[in-house]
Parts: sequence; structure tokens; C-alpha cells
Amino acid sequence: MSTHFKKIAAELSVTEKQVNATVALLDEGATVPFISRYRKELTGSLDEVEVAAIRDRIQQLRDLDKRREAILKSLTEMGKLTPALEAQINAAETMMLLEDIYLPYRPKRKTRATAAREKGLQSLADLILAQNRIDLQTEAEQYIDTEKGVATAEEALAGARDIIAESISEDTTVRTKMRGLFVDKGTIQSKVIDGKEQEGIKYKDYFDWTEPVRSTPSHRILAMRRGEKEEILWLDIKPADEEAVLLLEREFIKGNNPSTDQVRLAIADGYKRLLKPSMETEVRLLTKKKADEEAIRVFAENARQLGQKRVMAVDPGFRTGCKVVCLDEQGKLLENATIYPHTGAGNIKEAEKTIQHLFDKHNIQAIAIGNGTAGRETEVFIRSLNLPGVTVVMVNESGASIYSASDVAREEFPDKDITVRGAVSIGRRLMDPLAELVKIDPKSIGVGQYQHDVDQGKLQTSLDDTVISCVNAVGVELNTASKQILAYISGLGPQLAQNIVEYRDQNGAFKRRDQLRKVARLGDKAYEQAAGF
Repeated sequence: MSTHFKKIAAELSVTEKQVNATVALLDEGATVPFISRYRKELTGSLDEVEVAAIRDRIQQLRDLDKRREAILKSLTEMGKLTPALEAQINAAETMMLLEDIYLPYRPKRKTRATAAREKGLQSLADLILAQNRIDLQTEAEQYIDTEKGVATAEEALAGARDIIAESISEDTTVRTKMRGLFVDKGTIQSKVIDGKEQEGIKYKDYFDWTEPVRSTPSHRILAMRRGEKEEILWLDIKPADEEAVLLLEREFIKGNNPSTDQVRLAIADGYKRLLKPSMETEVRLLTKKKADEEAIRVFAENARQLGQKRVMAVDPGFRTGCKVVCLDEQGKLLENATIYPHTGAGNIKEAEKTIQHLFDKHNIQAIAIGNGTAGRETEVFIRSLNLPGVTVVMVNESGASIYSASDVAREEFPDKDITVRGAVSIGRRLMDPLAELVKIDPKSIGVGQYQHDVDQGKLQTSLDDTVISCVNAVGVELNTASKQILAYISGLGPQLAQNIVEYRDQNGAFKRRDQLRKVARLGDKAYEQAAGF
């Protein structure tokens, strides 16, 4: 465990002592807000972000250890664990490398290579791979055995090539290098499926799209994957095939003789049939994971209560322009304007001047942009201005349209256009979304990019972390807070929150904090965690 502490300390630029103390508190059941707020003397004043990072990393390392133990046990039971292999497994620092090491030994369905081994062709494969000068035809003829299904020397050579192809595709070093090549040099391509052009018109940007894997932004990956899921798009990872084969030849070609020719054939087959499909699948998963993490980060950022800040909100549009409003710290409308950044160069310059003027005049600290038509283009425009010290966030428009047409909005802004009211709602949605968020399933909250398409478990965890942070940052009023809000308080949870509400209903308002001890199942540990919030 001390090795893990040392590793985490180095990665996060904190001390080993801080990591040790934080993990001990987490293992005792302490929450991130509780540790960062009330255990500063033990953690060396680590903040919420640092405590959460330690929590996540120690869990990753423990998961890695658990898998490592399972693999060592499996290899021991198979009788294949050698001291060298054990050392290699113990040195593996990532789950991917661990699985690569285990791959050649993993129980698998019958393959062409396993069939060839059953025919006794492993030693011929080893002989060929050594690439010494031998009479290959004579050697291969020695493996002819009609009872085992090897009728000719060519069949023996074909079986040996199958064994070599699988060995190459399962080589740990090769897989690591090939993975890097696919990410660095590969492209992601999408094409529309024939006959789906009209049905999938919203994906028209991706009907014939090619982009390097490394530079494809997360929202584009998620959009293309959604199009593939809806059977509108055909999606593919295209590697640099020639470079990939050259990489394999550099690793395995040792001479220039008939055996070398057989190895070249095995390399070409192993790459096309085994390694390439495996790497394409892995890179798909890697890009999905990266896109998920970015989308979830955006989601959490958008979900976090912005609080007492001056906000500029933009309700985007193409032909009709973008409605811009400026709000003070309480959400009061200060000024509104209309800009046309998507209708020609002259209008772009005018739009830039307007935004800069409003930004300076009202001391804007955050900008909310509606996520409807022209939303992404408007975000690109706003970000291109490089306004100093400002947070730019995409916000769901659905609530804005409902609010803007309501009696409440008309009463508040009787002389304002419906789109101006909508922009106000977008800004206010950014300032305080928390009360709404805690009651809604994450799939239903439109404050992220493609949140329907990302890993829902990770999304829920991210939302929980964000809401927990927000709720515990400001605390709650014990006598009025809903059970949904109470559930996010440090040390509580859905059941204890329900018990608190029931106690409150039966006994009236809490007069002192220590009355919480009378709530069913709320013990000393939960009280210690919750009381400060």
C-alpha cells in the first residue's frame, strides 16, 4: 500500500503523508466535503479536488491489484506461472498492460493457432520464427501426419504460420507500440449508410468525414457514435496499415531466407486478421472513454451552481441573430442586445465589438450559451474572443422556452421580446441549477454534451460529486430541506434523509442540531459527518 501512496503523491504533487491520512479517513467512511472542511489538520489542508483525486486514484490502483491477484491465481492453477512472468505481472502499472501480459495465457475458444498446436506444429512454428537457414520443405514434410489432419508440407507450413500470427498479435511489446501507432497516426472515418441520407439529415456533417483520431474532439466522437447507434452512419478507425506492417517486420524479421518469407506471410495475416481488428476495437474504446471523460467534465462544470456572479447569457440563432442579456449577481436584467455573428464578416466585427463592450461595462464573470440551433457555432465565436477570466458554458434551452412564454416572464418583463426572456432564463439556469438537478435523472438534464451517450455510471458519479460539493459548500436549512437535498449531505444518504424528514413531520422543527441523534439509525459516525453542514 505504501507503494501506492508514494505513486499517488508523485502524480498529484502532494506528500505521501497527506495521501496516507486521506486514504485512512476515506476508508473510515468520511466523505470528501467532510475531509476537506474538517480534517485539514490531518490532510495538510488538501482541498476537495485533491481529496477526490486521491479517492479516485486509490480505487483505480486497488482495482488493478484485485485483477493482478486474479490473474496470478489463474496462471498458478494452469501451472504456467514462472518467476519471470510473475515479476512482469507485478510490475504492470496499467490495466491495459496487465491484460496484454495475460492475453497469451487467457483461456480462449478454439482458434486456428490452437488447432495447429493440437496437430503438433508448435515446434515447426518456433523453427520458422528463428529464421535460420534450413531446408524448409524437408523440415515441413516431417510434420505430415494424416491422422492429425496434416496431409502435406504446405498444410504444415500454413498451420505454423497460424501459430506465428497469433503469437505476434499477442506480444505485449507489439501491442503497446501498435496501440500508440493507431492513436498517433490513425483516422476516424464516418460515412452515411446508403439510403439513410434523408432520415439522418441531422448528421449531414458526418456523411463523409475523416479526421485524425488524436485531434477529434469529444463532442464529435459522441455525435458520430450516436449516428452509428441509430444506424445512420458507418464508423471506422483507419490505421496507417503500411506503417503497422513495417513496425511488425522490424520486430520479427531477422534474415532473408525461405523461413523469413513464411514469417512475412504470418505477419501480414496476423495483422489483418487478428491485431488490426483488436486494435480498432481498443482505439474505439479509448476514444469513447476520452470523450466520456470530457463530456462528463463539461456536464459537472455546467451542473455546478455558479452562485453570485455576473452573467452574460446568449440565446443563439442564425438568421434572426443571437439575443444577448447581461444579469447582475441576483439574476436581474441589466441590458440586452442582438448580435449577428453568423451572417457575414461585417456583422461578425460588429458582434465582437458589442460583446466586448457589454463584457467590460457590466464586469461579466461567466457566459451562458443556449444549446439549441447555432449553439455550438456561437460557443466557438464567443471563445474566439478570448475574454479574460470568464467561464463559458453551454446551457440547456428547453426550460428557457417554457419560461419565456409563461405569465411569470410576461409579468417580470412586460416590454421585452420572448427571446430576451428566454436568454434571461438561460443565464439564471446557469446561476443556480442545483435545486432542479438533484431531483432529475442525469439523462434528463440538458446541461452537458451528449449526456445520453456517455457512461451512465460515471455520469451519475460525477453528478453526485458535483451536487455533494455544492450542497455541502453552502449547507442546508435542516427544517426546510427536501429529502433529495438532505441525501447529499456528508454522512447521510437516501435512507437517513428519509428518516430525518419523517422525524421532522412527526416531532416538528428541529430546535438544536444534536436532536439529529434521535433520528432512527443516525449514529455517532453519521452525526459527526453531517453536523457541520
